[in-house]
Amino acid sequence: MQNKYDYWAFKNVIDSKTCDKIISMGNERIKSTNSEATILSEDNKKGNLIKKEIRKSKVSWFNDQWIYDLLYPYLNNANENAGWKYEHEVSEHIQFTKYGLNEYYGWHTDGYSDHHNIFNRENTAYDNYIGKVRKLSMSVNLCNSEDYEGGDLKFQTISGDGTKVILDCDEIKSKGSVVVFPSYVSHTITPITKGERYSLVMWTLGRPFK
Repeated sequence: MQNKYDYWAFKNVIDSKTCDKIISMGNERIKSTNSEATILSEDNKKGNLIKKEIRKSKVSWFNDQWIYDLLYPYLNNANENAGWKYEHEVSEHIQFTKYGLNEYYGWHTDGYSDHHNIFNRENTAYDNYIGKVRKLSMSVNLCNSEDYEGGDLKFQTISGDGTKVILDCDEIKSKGSVVVFPSYVSHTITPITKGERYSLVMWTLGRPFK
């Protein structure tokens, strides 16, 4: 477990059998929906957009309580031990992502956690999202590092002297590893050069920072 304040990692905490079960379920849902990955519009008012120059992958969705029950202890542990201690209330549906050859997600933030990114009736169908913003993000690696090449999770942060710093999140590479980070931290998934990479992403919402 490592704390760089920009993220908090748990290595090999979800067992292989559970990871394989989620992969199988996620792939079946992708087959039935063939969902292209989307991004949120910058002002969070135009909903989800397909922009393959920024993001290319396939996704499906989970709202299974047992998966929330599996992930929430890591979310709460990270929020406390990393010192963020953000107030949060609800998580969105959990996203399953399949990255194939040459697929990726360019540099982005999941949300800015302020009033510019508030969910309202124009951009969500879920009443329990309204008035809230993304505060904490979680990424779970579901496959062995030997199963793919590329697909690295990287973070961009600012050092004390104002210099941009790129952090390689090597802790996420092993199967069943979990990383939690503030949703405003910029990050990327580099292009897959071999094999396939499977992951879960969960965004957790709360009232905007004051």
